[in-house]
Amino acid sequence: MNVALVDREKVHPLVRAGAEWGWRLLVIAAVVYVLLMAFQEFEEVLVPVALAILGAAMLVPVVDWLDRHRVPRSLAVLITIVVALGLLSLVMTFVVQEFIRGFPELTKQITVTIDRSRDWLVDGPLKVDDDQVSNIGNDITDFLQHNQDKVTSGALATATTATEIVTGALLTVFLLIFFLYGGGQIWTFVTKLVPHGTRGRVRAAGTAGFGTLVGYVRATVAVAFVDALGIGVGLAILGVPLALPLASLVFLGAFIPIVGALVTGTLAVVVALVTQGWIAAVISLAIVVGVMQVESHVLQPFLLGRSVRLHPVAVVLAIAAGIVSAGIVGGLLAVPLIAFGNTAVRHLAGSAARAREHDDGATGRLYTAEPDEPKWDRRAAVDEAESGEDDRQDPSGRSDTTDEVPSTEQTPRDDE
Repeated sequence: MNVALVDREKVHPLVRAGAEWGWRLLVIAAVVYVLLMAFQEFEEVLVPVALAILGAAMLVPVVDWLDRHRVPRSLAVLITIVVALGLLSLVMTFVVQEFIRGFPELTKQITVTIDRSRDWLVDGPLKVDDDQVSNIGNDITDFLQHNQDKVTSGALATATTATEIVTGALLTVFLLIFFLYGGGQIWTFVTKLVPHGTRGRVRAAGTAGFGTLVGYVRATVAVAFVDALGIGVGLAILGVPLALPLASLVFLGAFIPIVGALVTGTLAVVVALVTQGWIAAVISLAIVVGVMQVESHVLQPFLLGRSVRLHPVAVVLAIAAGIVSAGIVGGLLAVPLIAFGNTAVRHLAGSAARAREHDDGATGRLYTAEPDEPKWDRRAAVDEAESGEDDRQDPSGRSDTTDEVPSTEQTPRDDE
C-alpha cells in the first residue's frame, strides 16, 4: 500500500490544489522580489540600458531605411542619432525658455485669482473669517513669489544631481549607438547562455518582442503628438499662459498610457481655472476629454491595436507597480516591459498561441473594457444557487460529497 497516496487522498482536492498553487506563487513572488532588489541596486546602469532599448526601438526603422538605400550602417546610425539629439535639444531649450518667460505672468495671474477668491469667501454667501482666508492666501502668494528662481532654475537640482544626469545620458547614448549598429548580434551573443535545444525559440521570441516595442514606440509617439497638438492649440486659443510648455508636458505624459495623459490634462485645466476663470476651465476640460476620446476610440485601436493588446486594467496596474518600485522611470518602462513579455511569452507558448496572435493581429482587435450582460440580480443568483444544490443531490436524496479527483481531460477554449 502506498502510504503517500493514501494520505494524499485524505486531503480535499481543493486544499491540495490551493497548496500547490500557493507554494508556486510564493516562489514566483520571491523571484520577482529578488529581481526588483537587483534593479534597485543597479538602477544607475539598468535604467540607461532600458532607455537605450526604447530609443533603439524608436530609431531603428530610420536606420534600416537609410541602410536599405545604400548608406553605410555606421554613417546611418551617426546621422540618425545626431538629428534626434539636435531636435530634442531644440525642443527642450525652447520649452524651458518659454516656461521661464511665462512663469512670472502666471504667478501674477494666480495672485489676482487668489485675491478674488479671498474676497468671494469673505463677502460671499460662505462668510468665512477674514483672518483665516488672509493667512492662506498670503502663504500661497509668498510661496509663488519667493520661489520663482528655484522653480525655473533649480528643478533639475532637486530631482537628482547633475553628475548622475550627465552620466546616465552619456551611457544611454553610448548604448544606443551599439544597439542601433549591431543589436541583433548582441542578442545572439546573450542567448548563447540558453540551452541549445531552446536557443532558437528564445531568439525568435526576443526578436518578436522587440518588434512589439518598435510598433509600441512608433504608435505612442504619434498618439502623444496628436494629444499635445490638440490640447496645445485649444489652450492657445483660450489664451492660457504657458500653453506651449503645457502641451510639451502632455506630449511627455502620453508616453505613460492613461495615467500620464490624465495627470497632464488635469494640470492644464487647473492652470486655465486659476488664470482665465471657470468658463475657460470648463472649455479646457472639454478639449482634454475630447482629445482623450479621440485617442481611446480612434488612435489607439488603429495604431496600438496591432502592437500592444493589453487590457486597461493591466496597463494601470503595471504603471502603478512601476511607479511604486522605480518612480517615474518605472511608470515609463512598465507598459513596454509588459508588452515585450506578452509577445515573447505568446511566441514561446507554441504554434497555437501564435495562431491566435495572428488572428488577433489580422482583425486589429484591441483588448478594451467591454460591459457585461446585466444578468446578476438577486433572484437570478438565488435560482442559480438552488439549481446547483439540486445537481448535487442523487435520486436517493443523499448529498454527493465524494471527493473526486477533477478530470484531466482538456476542454476546448473559447479563443482556440
